[in-house]
Amino acid sequence: MATIQDVARSAGVSTATVSRVLSAPELVAEATRQKVITAVTALGYAPNQAAKMLRTLRTEKILVTVPDISNPFFSQVIRGVEQAAQAAGYSVLLGDTRHEAEREDRYGEMLRRKEADGLIFLGHRLPESLADMVRTMGPRAPIVNGCEFSPGLGVSSAHIDNERAAAEAMEHLYGLGHRRIGVITGPLASPISRDRLTGVHTAARASGHGASLRVETGDFSIESGLARTLALLGEAPKLTALFCFSDEMAMGALEALRERGLRCPQDVSVVGFDDIRFARHLDPPLTTIGQPMDRIGHEAVRLLLDILAGRAEALEQVTLPHSLVVRASTARSA
Repeated sequence: MATIQDVARSAGVSTATVSRVLSAPELVAEATRQKVITAVTALGYAPNQAAKMLRTLRTEKILVTVPDISNPFFSQVIRGVEQAAQAAGYSVLLGDTRHEAEREDRYGEMLRRKEADGLIFLGHRLPESLADMVRTMGPRAPIVNGCEFSPGLGVSSAHIDNERAAAEAMEHLYGLGHRRIGVITGPLASPISRDRLTGVHTAARASGHGASLRVETGDFSIESGLARTLALLGEAPKLTALFCFSDEMAMGALEALRERGLRCPQDVSVVGFDDIRFARHLDPPLTTIGQPMDRIGHEAVRLLLDILAGRAEALEQVTLPHSLVVRASTARSA
């Protein structure tokens, strides 16, 4: 196997120059760079990645934690992370925290032990094990949040305007003549749930029908959508529309309507949130708020790479565009 010394002799340069061409080619003159590249190709030289890691203290790995790996929304975001990371020469380590703070902290310790170069977390909590790092390093801490947005976290993030998106979903229903609307939120410990609920109340007040609004708290799952819809129908049987803070909960809501012998959208219109890949294939196809899931993943990686390259001088909060995707699950109120 060729060594770096072999390459240096063949190209007529020092081993330091060979190393510089392979790690920072923009710092080397074009003619010298071409001589080294020609020698590397001819000899089939491959750098020792383990030795490179020890020299640079870089693992070329990104750690990504997700609160629920079974959720199709997160799988799409992770695909965007993987695409962007691979393009930049990084591998992705994935951890499912299952909404458990202890699991989040264990993954945070992996970053502290330098088992990865940076962390992208897709939940709403900063691991306690990394709080000191964020306080000490500020914007230079190699930690980025995807999907959520909370200034109190002290890290850069990529997300949509959840408050505005929820308001648009409600405006759509009010525009169709619905006045008795039920809302199923996600956990209110999550900033995105609180932001969406703020948007709901803003639209309800603007419509003049806030008093008839009914709200139940779910957990983004199909099961909670089913249970909370049944609860809403028991409390307010004359509801004509439902807005669920995730497509999975909307799927549960559709099941609950069928159990009660109600038709969608003839009796009750339903709106979801996320536009996961299954939303258009439901019966009826689901009206929902579309999130750019791939782009959230791409932007989270870009933010982290900027930090790792020393280009991040301040926190950056990237707000990506959302869309209201109207399908057959909503119709004018009878």
